[in-house]
Amino acid sequence: MSAVTTLTEDQLALAEVTLDFAQEQLAPHAVAWDQDKHFPVDVIRRAAALGLGGVYVREEHGGSGLTRADGVLVFETLATGCPSIAGYLSIHNMVAWMIDRYGDPAQRARWLPGLCSAENLGSYCLTEPGAGSDAAALRARAERDGGHYVLTGVKQFISGAGVSDVYIVLARTGGDGPRGITAFVVERGDPGVSFGANERKMGWNAQPTRQVVLDGVRIPADRRLGAEGEGFRIAMHGLNGGRLGIAACSLGGARSALDRSLTHLADREAFGARLLDAQALQFRLADMATELTAARALVRQAAAALDRGDPQAAQLCAMAKRFATDTGFSVADRALQLHGGYGYLSEYGIEKIVRDLRVHRILEGTNEIMNVIVARGLTEHLR
Repeated sequence: MSAVTTLTEDQLALAEVTLDFAQEQLAPHAVAWDQDKHFPVDVIRRAAALGLGGVYVREEHGGSGLTRADGVLVFETLATGCPSIAGYLSIHNMVAWMIDRYGDPAQRARWLPGLCSAENLGSYCLTEPGAGSDAAALRARAERDGGHYVLTGVKQFISGAGVSDVYIVLARTGGDGPRGITAFVVERGDPGVSFGANERKMGWNAQPTRQVVLDGVRIPADRRLGAEGEGFRIAMHGLNGGRLGIAACSLGGARSALDRSLTHLADREAFGARLLDAQALQFRLADMATELTAARALVRQAAAALDRGDPQAAQLCAMAKRFATDTGFSVADRALQLHGGYGYLSEYGIEKIVRDLRVHRILEGTNEIMNVIVARGLTEHLR
């Protein structure tokens, strides 16, 4: 079910190693981690030992130097074991890529080795209590004070918060709108940094989600990532890749749900025959497989566009994120239905996949915002 475009030998080997890891290190524990709200940092570090802590970071800076096309393969495969952990790793890798891409040599040397090894974990701080979809309306401020900046504000829905060591924080250094925003690197131990309670969530329970509170956090100016006023552009470029990662995680979770449905229907009988032999159910499976294959093709097309610097890459990433996350959730929900009452039981793992994939339609930009991006690209030449 995984083939849409021809994979290289290296990609096939990468998928095999990642699948082994997902099935051995993630899948057996995914339900327990969800129920216990356990964030398995030790397992994330084992993933990093395979090169998955710095997927897109250049090799000279400690990363794996892989392409976006490689990355969507990695995150889809990881998510077959646990979408929550795969989703966090996608965010962590977005943070590492942003530092590699926009950091200066000293910043890369300071933070990338720890991020690539996952000795230090990363979080991305854009959303605020009053600025979600309208990210350019953020209100956190960074005031220049000699050779320092002083950051004040609250960031909301931050994955990994409280456990992560490195936070990319977007704060306002200028006037209203996107041009007044600057990116900074904040560390967990900086005075004035604190965290809200771990949010009680529908899914993604195997990773913490907290507020990040910045109360007069004084950091040296060399913590600024890029120039003043470039933060929003940096954030959006990071999100192009982040959206592909989450799209791929939706594919992986749904793929696992479909595979489990095939096994369940093959093992279960009703009215004297295997459920798998019922043509009506076969047609449902065919629809699910067809939709996943179409979504995978779009995700891989968007990844290739991002790799080659296509001017339409942002639009394609938005299309892929919207379509793959909607499709992934729909397929997982139908897989639950195919399991009947068993799908509603936590021990079967299907209801967890449904809960995990639901948030993918919201984070990294809601799917409604993805439609705004696509529509803007379609109509730009008519303005």
